[in-house]
Amino acid sequence: MARPTLLPDKLFFRIGEVSELVGVRPHVLRYWEEEFGILKPMKTRGAHRQYRRRDVELALVIKKLLHEDGFTVAGARKKLRELGHLEAVAIGRQAAEASTRALELRAELLAVRADLTSLLARIDASSREESAVRERAKPSTSEVQASEVVVRIETSARSER
Repeated sequence: MARPTLLPDKLFFRIGEVSELVGVRPHVLRYWEEEFGILKPMKTRGAHRQYRRRDVELALVIKKLLHEDGFTVAGARKKLRELGHLEAVAIGRQAAEASTRALELRAELLAVRADLTSLLARIDASSREESAVRERAKPSTSEVQASEVVVRIETSARSER
C-alpha cells in the first residue's frame, strides 16, 4: 500500500511532532501508550520517544475513535482488537491524510489572510495619500480671508460708481 503523501516523509517523529500531527497534547500521547498496548514508540538511550510512521497512523486512529466516534478508552481498545492491526493502520492512513490536508488548508488560509491584510494596508496608505493631496490643494484660511476682502473691496468699488 502506498504511504500517505500528507505525513512528512520521514522514518521517525518526535513526540512534539506527533502531538501536532494528531492534534493532542504530548501528555495525552503518553497516556495512550499506557492504555493501548499496541502504541509503543521506540525510545532512545536518553529515553526520548521516537514514533514510527505506523505509530503516528495508529495514534490518529485512536484519536478518531475517542474524539470523533465517541468511544470510551475501553471501547476504543476493544474496537482496535476487532479491527486488527492492518485495518487499524489503513484507517490511520486515512486519518493522517485528512489531518494533514486540514493543516495544508489552514496554511493556505493564513497565506490568503496575509495577502488580504497587505492589500488592505495598501488601500489605507493610498487613501491617506489622497487625503493629504486634497488637504494641500485646499486654500489656507488666510488665503480665503484675503480673497473675501478682495471681493468685498471690488463689490464696494462697483457699488460706489
